[in-house]
Amino acid sequence: MFFADIIGQEEIKRRFIRTVKEQRIPHAQLICGTEGVGKRALALAYAQYICCENKGENDSCGTCPSCVKFAKLAHPDLHFVFPIIKPSNKTSVVCDDFIADFRESLIENPYFSEHAWFEKIAESGKRGVIYSNESEEILRKLSLKTYESEYKIMFIWQPEKMHNTCANKLLKILEEPPAKTVFLLISDTPDAIITTIQSRAQRINVPPIETIYIANQLFEKYNLPIADAQHIARTANGSYLKAMQAAEQNEDNKEQLENFALLMRTAYGIKFFKDISKKGESLKTLKDFSDKMAKIGRENQKSFLSYAQRMIRENFIYNFHQQELNYLAPSENDFSSKFAPYINESNVIGMMEELALAERHIEQNVQAKIVFYDLALKIIMLLKN
Repeated sequence: MFFADIIGQEEIKRRFIRTVKEQRIPHAQLICGTEGVGKRALALAYAQYICCENKGENDSCGTCPSCVKFAKLAHPDLHFVFPIIKPSNKTSVVCDDFIADFRESLIENPYFSEHAWFEKIAESGKRGVIYSNESEEILRKLSLKTYESEYKIMFIWQPEKMHNTCANKLLKILEEPPAKTVFLLISDTPDAIITTIQSRAQRINVPPIETIYIANQLFEKYNLPIADAQHIARTANGSYLKAMQAAEQNEDNKEQLENFALLMRTAYGIKFFKDISKKGESLKTLKDFSDKMAKIGRENQKSFLSYAQRMIRENFIYNFHQQELNYLAPSENDFSSKFAPYINESNVIGMMEELALAERHIEQNVQAKIVFYDLALKIIMLLKN
């Protein structure tokens, strides 16, 4: 991964390059920011630059033996740790059991989502974890001498998902690592990491990507009209991941919009149909919806509820008729032009609270069928306002 391949983030790139040139590389760095701003890509380019044998002024050479291995993410002194999902037929797993899939994901698109990763390695919709026994693997790898590079790089994606036992076993080595060892911890939610790890790492906040950089990338990669690229870049709110999903009309987003529209239209129909037979049909549709949502897995359920909260928020703002305040994709905008009037001051807070409560219940393993049916009934009452 080259710094030149990373979208925007020029200041962070300069900072990383400066630490290498001045030979002042912190032994533990917590690289944090929202999903899609390029944290993994930055960490990979930084690791490659550290290990490059013929460093350029602003980037790795790309041709030395180290860079050739980094191109395949197969450098023997680069180690990866990331959340995984234990198969039901195994009693113990470590990250190396999934390393081929992880390398493939990073090479294909370093801006991939957490959701996409979990879907790649499991179909159950379970939440990924860095299991307690991973600490033994980390300590073993760091106890060995470097193979080729001057430095050993330990790349840990989502340290907030470490099992507490794993996290606590790493405290000593994070505070006093072997010489020429660099920890790169990449986090979406750094405040969820135990404080004793946070205090041992230098925090680097990666900001949202500037709109102009995202628009230019979309224009070049997807051959979009410049006006469409600029619209998508603005609505992406600094996340290239969101911009890619919008540009590709991601099927998951389409389905989420369809499910959101189905839920709201059905709730509206039950509330306002005077014909009892039509209400009965709508109640059956509501049950079918709840059954469907119960089958898609917990991560997909959480993703939908998060999406629904965004749509309620955007539909409320839509009523102000100030385009610069809205961040809706074109297909969402078409739906919202008709739906937005039903979201107002009297029900928007209640809607948001009920959706957030449903998301918490899913997180706590409450039966999904009950959660979604109960949510729908509450939305019926709120649409009354």
